[in-house]
Amino acid sequence: MIALLLRDLKLAFRAGGGFGLGLAFFLIVTVLVPFSVGPQSSLLSTIAPGILWLGALLACLLSLDRLLALDWEDGSLDLLATAPLPLEAVVTIKALAHWLTTGLPLVLAAPFLGVLLNLPVPGFSWLVISLLIGTPAMSVIGTFGAALTVGLKRGGLLLSLLVLPLYVPTLIFGAEVARRGATEMETQTPLLMLAGITAATVALLPFASAAVLRINLR
Repeated sequence: MIALLLRDLKLAFRAGGGFGLGLAFFLIVTVLVPFSVGPQSSLLSTIAPGILWLGALLACLLSLDRLLALDWEDGSLDLLATAPLPLEAVVTIKALAHWLTTGLPLVLAAPFLGVLLNLPVPGFSWLVISLLIGTPAMSVIGTFGAALTVGLKRGGLLLSLLVLPLYVPTLIFGAEVARRGATEMETQTPLLMLAGITAATVALLPFASAAVLRINLR
C-alpha cells in the first residue's frame, strides 16, 4: 500500500495537474474576486469564507480527470484489479494521494489567500479546520466520479457534471463553518454535519468506487 501511494504521488508530480495547478487556480480565483465585486473591505469580509471554499472545491476538480486515467491508459489498472491488494484499498490509496497533492496544499494556502479577501482574524482557524475536515470528502467523491468515467474519451466534462452535485453538501456546511467562525458564532452544528458527511463518504464510497471499476474492467 505504501509503494502504491508513493507511486501515485510521483505520477501526480510528473504528469502535471498536481498541487501546483490547483494552487495556481486557487490563487487566480482569490485575486480576481476583488476585481469583480469591488474593493470594499466589509463586502470582501462577508463573502471571503464562501469564495475560499468555492475556490478550493473548483481547484480539486482540476486533477480528477487524471486520477485513474493514467492507470487505464498504460494497463496498470488491470494489474491492480488482479493484485492481492483489494480494489477498495486501491481506490482509497488513490483518494489519499489526490488529497495529499491537491487538498492538503489548498488547506495550507487558504489562510494566506484569506488575507487578500480581508477574512476576519477569528475566521482563519475555522477556515483551516473546515477545509481540513471537508477536503478528504471531495477527494473520495472525486475518486468515485473518476471510477464512473474511466475509459471514456473526453470524460472530464462528464466527470465534473457528475461530481459537482455530490460536492454541494460539503460546500454548504464547510462554508457555513468558516462563515460562523469568522463572525464568532456557534459552529458546532455545521461542523458536526461536515464531519458526518466526510466520515460517511470515506466509509462507503470506496466500496462503490471499487464496484464501478470492476464493472468497467470487464
